[in-house]
Amino acid sequence: MTARAQERVLRAQIDLAADPEAVWRLWTTVEGLQSFFAPTARIDPRVDGEFEILFSADAPKGQRGAEDLRVIAFEPSSRFAFTWNAPPDLPDIRNQRTVVEIRLAPNSSGGTRLTFLHWGWGVGPNWDKAYAYFDKAWGGFVLPSLMHRVSHGPIDFTKAPQLKPLPGSMQHTYKN
Repeated sequence: MTARAQERVLRAQIDLAADPEAVWRLWTTVEGLQSFFAPTARIDPRVDGEFEILFSADAPKGQRGAEDLRVIAFEPSSRFAFTWNAPPDLPDIRNQRTVVEIRLAPNSSGGTRLTFLHWGWGVGPNWDKAYAYFDKAWGGFVLPSLMHRVSHGPIDFTKAPQLKPLPGSMQHTYKN
Protein backbone atom coordinates (compact mmCIF):
# COMPACT_ATOMS: atom_id res chain seq x y z
CA MET A 1 0.00 0.00 0.00
CA THR A 2 1.42 3.41 -0.99
CA ALA A 3 1.80 5.89 1.85
CA ARG A 4 -0.26 9.04 1.68
CA ALA A 5 1.81 11.99 0.50
CA GLN A 6 1.85 13.78 3.87
CA GLU A 7 3.23 10.63 5.52
CA ARG A 8 6.05 10.01 3.08
CA VAL A 9 9.44 11.36 4.19
CA LEU A 10 12.97 10.41 3.23
CA ARG A 11 14.93 10.53 6.48
CA ALA A 12 18.46 9.75 7.63
CA GLN A 13 20.65 10.62 10.57
CA ILE A 14 24.40 10.74 10.10
CA ASP A 15 27.04 11.23 12.77
CA LEU A 16 29.92 13.19 11.28
CA ALA A 17 33.41 13.75 12.72
CA ALA A 18 33.23 17.54 12.27
CA ASP A 19 31.71 20.26 14.41
CA PRO A 20 28.30 21.74 13.47
CA GLU A 21 29.85 24.98 12.17
CA ALA A 22 32.07 23.06 9.73
CA VAL A 23 29.15 20.94 8.50
CA TRP A 24 27.02 24.10 8.22
CA ARG A 25 29.62 25.67 5.92
CA LEU A 26 29.59 22.57 3.71
CA TRP A 27 25.84 22.98 3.09
CA THR A 28 25.58 26.78 2.96
CA THR A 29 28.55 28.04 0.95
CA VAL A 30 29.43 27.63 -2.72
CA GLU A 31 32.85 26.27 -1.74
CA GLY A 32 31.31 23.78 0.65
CA LEU A 33 28.67 22.54 -1.79
CA GLN A 34 31.27 22.16 -4.53
CA SER A 35 33.43 20.08 -2.20
CA PHE A 36 30.89 17.23 -1.92
CA PHE A 37 27.63 17.80 -3.83
CA ALA A 38 28.26 19.02 -7.39
CA PRO A 39 30.88 20.86 -9.44
CA THR A 40 28.76 24.03 -9.67
CA ALA A 41 26.53 25.60 -7.05
CA ARG A 42 24.87 28.92 -6.34
CA ILE A 43 23.58 30.06 -3.00
CA ASP A 44 22.35 33.33 -1.59
CA PRO A 45 22.58 32.35 2.10
CA ARG A 46 19.39 33.88 3.46
CA VAL A 47 15.69 33.06 3.65
CA ASP A 48 14.25 33.31 0.12
CA GLY A 49 17.75 33.33 -1.35
CA GLU A 50 18.63 31.52 -4.56
CA PHE A 51 19.83 27.91 -4.29
CA GLU A 52 21.04 25.79 -7.20
CA ILE A 53 23.07 22.58 -7.46
CA LEU A 54 24.27 22.12 -11.04
CA PHE A 55 25.65 18.79 -12.20
CA SER A 56 25.89 19.88 -15.86
CA ALA A 57 26.27 23.67 -15.83
CA ASP A 58 26.67 23.84 -19.64
CA ALA A 59 23.46 21.89 -20.38
CA PRO A 60 20.30 23.71 -21.48
CA LYS A 61 18.20 25.33 -18.76
CA GLY A 62 16.01 22.71 -17.14
CA GLN A 63 18.63 20.00 -17.71
CA ARG A 64 21.50 21.27 -15.54
CA GLY A 65 20.48 19.89 -12.15
CA ALA A 66 18.52 21.35 -9.24
CA GLU A 67 17.64 24.74 -10.71
CA ASP A 68 15.63 27.77 -9.58
CA LEU A 69 15.29 26.65 -5.97
CA ARG A 70 14.89 28.81 -2.85
CA VAL A 71 16.21 28.79 0.68
CA ILE A 72 13.23 28.61 3.05
CA ALA A 73 14.96 28.29 6.45
CA PHE A 74 18.39 29.57 7.45
CA GLU A 75 19.28 29.16 11.12
CA PRO A 76 23.10 29.26 11.33
CA SER A 77 24.77 26.06 12.48
CA SER A 78 21.46 24.36 13.26
CA ARG A 79 18.83 24.30 10.48
CA PHE A 80 18.86 24.79 6.70
CA ALA A 81 15.89 24.06 4.42
CA PHE A 82 15.40 24.58 0.72
CA THR A 83 13.01 23.70 -2.07
CA TRP A 84 13.92 20.83 -4.39
CA ASN A 85 12.79 19.57 -7.78
CA ALA A 86 12.60 16.24 -9.55
CA PRO A 87 14.85 15.11 -12.41
CA PRO A 88 14.13 16.41 -15.93
CA ASP A 89 12.73 13.05 -17.08
CA LEU A 90 9.71 13.67 -14.79
CA PRO A 91 8.64 17.09 -16.15
CA ASP A 92 5.21 17.18 -14.50
CA ILE A 93 6.84 16.52 -11.12
CA ARG A 94 9.87 18.74 -11.84
CA ASN A 95 7.52 21.71 -12.09
CA GLN A 96 6.44 21.04 -8.49
CA ARG A 97 8.65 21.50 -5.43
CA THR A 98 9.45 19.34 -2.42
CA VAL A 99 11.42 20.42 0.66
CA VAL A 100 14.80 19.27 1.94
CA GLU A 101 15.68 20.07 5.54
CA ILE A 102 19.09 19.69 7.17
CA ARG A 103 19.23 19.81 10.98
CA LEU A 104 22.55 19.93 12.82
CA ALA A 105 23.30 19.28 16.48
CA PRO A 106 26.42 18.41 18.45
CA ASN A 107 26.73 14.68 19.13
CA SER A 108 28.25 12.88 22.11
CA SER A 109 31.59 12.29 20.35
CA GLY A 110 32.22 16.00 19.73
CA GLY A 111 31.08 15.87 16.11
CA THR A 112 27.72 16.56 14.50
CA ARG A 113 24.46 14.66 14.27
CA LEU A 114 22.98 15.61 10.90
CA THR A 115 19.29 14.85 10.44
CA PHE A 116 18.24 14.83 6.80
CA LEU A 117 14.56 15.09 5.79
CA HIS A 118 13.01 15.28 2.34
CA TRP A 119 9.24 15.79 2.33
CA GLY A 120 6.34 17.35 0.44
CA TRP A 121 5.60 14.47 -1.93
CA GLY A 122 2.47 14.25 -4.02
CA VAL A 123 0.49 11.15 -4.93
CA GLY A 124 0.63 9.11 -8.12
CA PRO A 125 2.98 6.97 -10.20
CA ASN A 126 5.36 9.80 -11.16
CA TRP A 127 5.59 10.95 -7.55
CA ASP A 128 6.42 7.35 -6.63
CA LYS A 129 9.20 7.38 -9.25
CA ALA A 130 10.57 10.67 -7.90
CA TYR A 131 10.51 9.35 -4.33
CA ALA A 132 12.34 6.16 -5.33
CA TYR A 133 14.87 8.17 -7.37
CA PHE A 134 15.72 10.40 -4.40
CA ASP A 135 15.85 7.52 -1.94
CA LYS A 136 18.74 6.25 -4.08
CA ALA A 137 20.26 9.66 -4.89
CA TRP A 138 20.42 10.98 -1.32
CA GLY A 139 21.38 7.62 0.22
CA GLY A 140 23.64 6.42 -2.58
CA PHE A 141 25.45 9.59 -3.58
CA VAL A 142 24.84 12.87 -1.73
CA LEU A 143 25.04 11.76 1.90
CA PRO A 144 27.87 9.28 1.24
CA SER A 145 29.69 12.11 -0.61
CA LEU A 146 29.25 14.34 2.43
CA MET A 147 30.61 11.59 4.68
CA HIS A 148 33.57 11.09 2.33
CA ARG A 149 34.20 14.84 2.24
CA VAL A 150 34.32 15.06 6.04
CA SER A 151 36.68 12.06 6.31
CA HIS A 152 38.93 12.57 3.27
CA GLY A 153 38.61 16.15 2.02
CA PRO A 154 37.00 17.70 -1.06
CA ILE A 155 35.78 15.47 -3.86
CA ASP A 156 37.30 15.85 -7.32
CA PHE A 157 34.29 15.38 -9.59
CA THR A 158 36.51 14.56 -12.57
CA LYS A 159 37.50 11.33 -10.79
CA ALA A 160 34.87 10.81 -8.13
CA PRO A 161 35.70 8.32 -5.36
CA GLN A 162 34.03 4.98 -4.77
CA LEU A 163 31.26 5.72 -2.30
CA LYS A 164 29.61 3.31 0.07
CA PRO A 165 25.82 3.83 -0.13
CA LEU A 166 23.85 4.11 3.07
CA PRO A 167 22.42 0.64 3.75
CA GLY A 168 18.74 0.10 2.97
CA SER A 169 16.27 2.91 2.65
CA MET A 170 16.81 6.24 4.33
CA GLN A 171 15.31 5.51 7.73
CA HIS A 172 18.37 4.91 9.90
CA THR A 173 21.28 6.49 11.79
CA TYR A 174 24.69 6.27 10.13
CA LYS A 175 28.11 7.01 11.61
CA ASN A 176 31.10 8.53 9.82
